[in-house]
Amino acid sequence: MNTLLIYGATGYTGRMVATHARAVGLDICLAGRDEARLSSLAAELGVPYRVIALDDDLADAGASASPEGNERLKQAISGFHTVLNCAGPFARTAGPLMRACMAAGAHYLDITAEIRTYQHAESLGSLAADAGVMLMPGVGWDVVPTDSLAMQVAQSVNVPVDLRIALKVAGGMSRGSAASAGEIVAAGLLVRRDGELVSQPDASTVRFDFGDGPVECFPLSFGDLVTAWHSTGIRNISMFVHVTGDAFPTGDLASLPEGPTQAQRDADRAAAVVEVTGADGVVSRAVIDTINGYSYTPLAAVAAARRVMEGEWRPGFETPARVFGAGFAESIGDSTVTHLA
Repeated sequence: MNTLLIYGATGYTGRMVATHARAVGLDICLAGRDEARLSSLAAELGVPYRVIALDDDLADAGASASPEGNERLKQAISGFHTVLNCAGPFARTAGPLMRACMAAGAHYLDITAEIRTYQHAESLGSLAADAGVMLMPGVGWDVVPTDSLAMQVAQSVNVPVDLRIALKVAGGMSRGSAASAGEIVAAGLLVRRDGELVSQPDASTVRFDFGDGPVECFPLSFGDLVTAWHSTGIRNISMFVHVTGDAFPTGDLASLPEGPTQAQRDADRAAAVVEVTGADGVVSRAVIDTINGYSYTPLAAVAAARRVMEGEWRPGFETPARVFGAGFAESIGDSTVTHLA
């Protein structure tokens, strides 16, 4: 059955993903925990749905359910070509869904920025390859733009040895993303040195220019520390973020609005900078300017799912740029790459 199962379809981003997937003609089925919300959205879109509750005792991406729970989850997703996970925090959902996908023969995609989910997917790569399925976390704004840009810039440098990536996160954050942000912070400050992920708790802020002059960016551990390593082979990678507006909120997350409005998203574009240093010390830079991340993610995730369902996939752990090419990010929405050096 060449059908896409969208897990977490009734969440803020999941609903936009499902709506866009239906609009472009994909054969989809909605999934999640809440039957009332699923049935309402399924009726609105004219598609089927399945109630699939993951075990509540799954504390992290590496946890495994009981044998009975694993079998139930495998049966629930059997017959689907690809599963697109939109339900965060992904520390609770990605692990069991990835294992179920491997058991059921379905490809796994998600829209996470949580680095530990990428590490877990990477650790399952050989098992996924043996099962003949692909695990590709990060088909949203993180990491599609940065993955594509890193590959582009790396290809222009003679013997690239160091990669720095900076994100500009503007505007408000959804409740789901705020919960995932807690997982990112909890992972600690990491960098990749000589090919290995290592802790660097004393990492300093760095100034990057997204097009309007240099701004302060603070270090943070996103999934790019894993994906960029696979996509470029560069052994030294560090990540930074510049936050404007009320992104990365604190306090009671339940009191946050579900997510930014369309008008708010339209007002706050996103951007990323990539800098690659060659062995000769020459630095090459590029900036990608995109629509707001919450508007970009449904377009990118559905485009990735469509391409996988049309046969563009490779078994094991993979990254968007490796499978779809260095130009994938620019094909999404109103996106522009500017090479600075």
